[in-house]
Amino acid sequence: MCDANNADGIPEKTETKRGISRRGLFTGVLGAAGFLAVGGASVVNAPGAFAVSRPSIISTSGWGAAAARGSISMSSTPRNIVVHHMASSNSTGTSRSAALAIAKQVQGWHFANGWVDTGQHFSVSRGGYILEGRHRTIEGLNNGSVFPVGAHVGGHNSTSLGIETEGNFMSTQPTTAEWNALVALIAYLCQTYGLGVNSIKGHRDFGSTSCPGDAFYPRLQELRNAVSEVLGGGDVPPPPGDGDDPVTSQPWPMVKNGARGFRVTGLQRLLKHHGQSLGVDGVFGSETLSRVRSFQKAKGLVVDGAVGPKTWKALSVLLKNGARGNAVSSLQGILNSRGQSLAVDGSFGPATLTAVKSFQKARGLAVDGVVGDVTWSHGLRA
Repeated sequence: MCDANNADGIPEKTETKRGISRRGLFTGVLGAAGFLAVGGASVVNAPGAFAVSRPSIISTSGWGAAAARGSISMSSTPRNIVVHHMASSNSTGTSRSAALAIAKQVQGWHFANGWVDTGQHFSVSRGGYILEGRHRTIEGLNNGSVFPVGAHVGGHNSTSLGIETEGNFMSTQPTTAEWNALVALIAYLCQTYGLGVNSIKGHRDFGSTSCPGDAFYPRLQELRNAVSEVLGGGDVPPPPGDGDDPVTSQPWPMVKNGARGFRVTGLQRLLKHHGQSLGVDGVFGSETLSRVRSFQKAKGLVVDGAVGPKTWKALSVLLKNGARGNAVSSLQGILNSRGQSLAVDGSFGPATLTAVKSFQKARGLAVDGVVGDVTWSHGLRA
């Protein structure tokens, strides 16, 4: 497996760096609808109708995985899709049986490291077979808003989906079948979880490792472009009926007690805008939980303290140039988390207007400088 220290704190197999081979590049050709049958594996059908069909995925039961040796917890919608290579042989077979064998081998390696299960969520074999890695991954995929916490990239396992590609790509490229399967899988993941193609990262983007290989890593932009083509260009449109709101068309994140970061800060400022009294510290603790429940009760929502699509929609405020207050401060903080450098002063002036339009353009949204549900949801999502 690729070299790393994952969340379990156990180093994986170490590679030896070699020079980059300038082999000719190849790209899988996919239809406009994005359907691609790969490897002939049995399909696990997704609910609902989507622009991109789910590729064939061999489940853990399908490849004979051993039971997990501990509990596997679920996390909210991921922010990144992290591509790895297995640092395994480039000469193994390309049959279905070979794909099942590498999946079992990987799980054995990870059990030997003391992990409760396979670390990554998906494996892609040299023959183009896609396999469920960690148990409960297909369960999360069917849900569309959760996924199992993995063990594949230290410090980011609760926010990243992991895909291991079979082979060692320090000087060799994936097979054509492997590349095509990877494109099809990632396109479907982007669509399902509402991720843009810039969420596609290599393992080395998160730490000191050569994974996914010196020859493969430079092709990640090509991979993003290929996925974007399948998705029709730009950010993937969200599927209808997102989250717990059957009429919501924007993929809002789920934020709960214990969460931290810019989403919580944005939440706290929006709660203040709506008359709730609380501090703004970016920590979803007992005070924020109480204020969320109070807000939900006042709005006639389910009083569960969890901030999902219905609660976000009730909190969001239509903002335009000239607006003032805590909702504007919330917006400014969110934009700063996306690379802007605004003064968080609660005043929607020229600088905020420019930042909003820049963000809307980057996300492929209508560039009107008006902040409604769509812009709010894109700011809050991954």
